[in-house]
Amino acid sequence: MSFSSRKPETLLTPGKVLLLLAIYALLWFGSLNYRHLIPSDEGRYAEMAREMLVTGDWVTPRYNGYQYFEKPPLQIWVTAIAFKIFGIGDWQARLWSALTGFITILFAGFTSARIYGARAGWLTAVVLASSPMWIIGGHFNSLDMGLSAFLVAALCSLLLSQTSNNKNASRQWMWVCWIMMGLATLSKGLIGAALPLMVLIAYSISSWNWKIWKQLSVLSGLIIFLAITAPWFVLVSSRNPNFAEFFFIHEHLQRFTNDAHSRTGPIYYFVPLLLISFLPWIFQIPGAIAQAWRESKRGFSSAWLLVCWFAVIFGFFSVSHSKLPGYIMPIFPALAMLVGFRLNHNLGQTNSLRLTWQLQTLAFAILGGIGFVFLDKVGAQARPDEIAAYASYVSWIIAALITLIVFSLLAAWQAKRNGLTSIASFAMGFFLCAIIAGTGHETLGRAVSGVDLAERVKLIIPEKVNFYSVRILDHTLPFYLGKTMIMVEDPDELEFGVSQEPNVWLPTLDAFIVRWKEDPTSYALMVPEQYTQLQQQGLPMQEVDRDSRRVIVKHPDSPQSLQQ
Repeated sequence: MSFSSRKPETLLTPGKVLLLLAIYALLWFGSLNYRHLIPSDEGRYAEMAREMLVTGDWVTPRYNGYQYFEKPPLQIWVTAIAFKIFGIGDWQARLWSALTGFITILFAGFTSARIYGARAGWLTAVVLASSPMWIIGGHFNSLDMGLSAFLVAALCSLLLSQTSNNKNASRQWMWVCWIMMGLATLSKGLIGAALPLMVLIAYSISSWNWKIWKQLSVLSGLIIFLAITAPWFVLVSSRNPNFAEFFFIHEHLQRFTNDAHSRTGPIYYFVPLLLISFLPWIFQIPGAIAQAWRESKRGFSSAWLLVCWFAVIFGFFSVSHSKLPGYIMPIFPALAMLVGFRLNHNLGQTNSLRLTWQLQTLAFAILGGIGFVFLDKVGAQARPDEIAAYASYVSWIIAALITLIVFSLLAAWQAKRNGLTSIASFAMGFFLCAIIAGTGHETLGRAVSGVDLAERVKLIIPEKVNFYSVRILDHTLPFYLGKTMIMVEDPDELEFGVSQEPNVWLPTLDAFIVRWKEDPTSYALMVPEQYTQLQQQGLPMQEVDRDSRRVIVKHPDSPQSLQQ
């Protein structure tokens, strides 16, 4: 789409675009190391990568020393490599999420630009880059961002293939699509291929367009897909005979159909999450969907495929018995492309926005002001040892709210003068608001992470020692201590792992008491209440150190060592 007939849009000059991109990248990546890892995903996947690096076993994933087959290992591989190159640390653990999230913003913008025009592509990138869920996901060490990035890359490749006028280019983009589905499958399982398939079926039925199936390069694509996914699945199955049943039955079929993981929620569970996660642009969605529907009967409709992507993924996880906020993350780039298309249409030839946009920006400025009324509610449920941390976090919230108000008012003022600049200001306000609020969470997350306790005791605990985890699975302390722990009585999510190696855990507290008395050099981790209970039973223990959530103990020093 040419801009030659339009009013000059100086914000889209290459120099300014690169400058904005550089500033955004600096803020995006520069905040990765400010927070410490928090339970459970961040600590779990960082520790799995650390163990993979230390043990040198790149086939069988382990967590706390036990076999862990809930998810494929792509992100664990990459994070272990990052640890190898850059050292073991917080930002290295989050690097994969940050990279995949950032690149997806660029690829979604590129795809939208190729299909709808340069301005629409720029708007798509701006919308996604300011969506709260996408910002948080890009700064959080979990598998959801990597999976979402590859799924969206598959979607974008399919769109580029179907809209290309060159047969060779169309076929090559389809091969990229199959590659991305393979990497999505290695990221989080069969959902990496199942979701695109369900979306394609829904699109074909709703638009009654079946010609697209002839252009998917199915045979060569399947070969590419299997070449990427099959080697690890075959190798891990040959080394671990129980892998296939656990991974394919328990982690796929049963996770979707039953409540075994205690991650249930009502069918509307994701509705409020959608509203919050896409908050700045939520009012644009109805118009974008209506616009896509009007164009759905004109042969292949990229916009309607985006609607199907959103509807199918949102609906699939809504009816699933397993629900977590990150599950719907793949919908946001598709929504960003729809909203970018819609905003581009609304800007028209004049590069100005209607009164409804001004009212929207003013509404968010007012919303930011209302936030100050509820500041005294922050920390209302805080424990006594957390009051100071919550009080400190309030200052971060105040800074985030002020930022939101200032940029929303600026966007309202710019709406008639320069619509593109108004949208950019509005988006920047939400991006900075999310970054400030997320980064400030360190005031609360530091205590949860256990990093201070780990730093105090790490050097005094011998390198090779049995370390017991009594009725607790701490997701972050093993990473910060650099040690795996022997589970006692409650294996938590390591139930499969301990069932495969029953000789390397203690199934009862009584068994631990017996082992503790026989192992005078050992250490143990437990919650303070458990420590008090064992003290009352007369178990010989000496407190090494503690925080509000954990106590680390060892055998009492002998009188001779105390005299020394």
